[in-house]
Amino acid sequence: MLAYDIGVRISTRGDYACRALLSLRLHQKDEGPTSVRDIAARTALPQPYLEQILLALKGAGLVKSKRGVGGGYELARLASEIHLSEIISAVDGPISVGDFGEPHTDGSCDHDGQCVLLAVWHLASDYMREHLTKYTLEDIAAISNGEASWPIAKK
Repeated sequence: MLAYDIGVRISTRGDYACRALLSLRLHQKDEGPTSVRDIAARTALPQPYLEQILLALKGAGLVKSKRGVGGGYELARLASEIHLSEIISAVDGPISVGDFGEPHTDGSCDHDGQCVLLAVWHLASDYMREHLTKYTLEDIAAISNGEASWPIAKK
């Protein structure tokens, strides 16, 4: 069987959200909330875009913020309770390989087998969601700190 790269991608926004939360987790032992400026400096992310992302993450209940001197952002829950799938969904919406509609499953597909392809795309989306749910922010922090093995693809 040949292997193909189907090109499923995590958006830049989703990647940045994961990086920002990982930075918060890796530095959570520092004192208090972390400013957007500090997160941007540590992660090399553009601050204006990061501010928008953090607002979306706050709306999803993944971070909380404190205003004023000494203010900033911190995780709203334990890192072991935050899954990569939640982070991606918070900023990008439902995890899916595409928005193709629902397939007919009653044999009524009249578009040259298109419904079979739609079923395959839905299954790929399910696998992607399931895979991203396996990893918590704590798992990624442990790997980053050399305390756990790097993820590897199963052949």
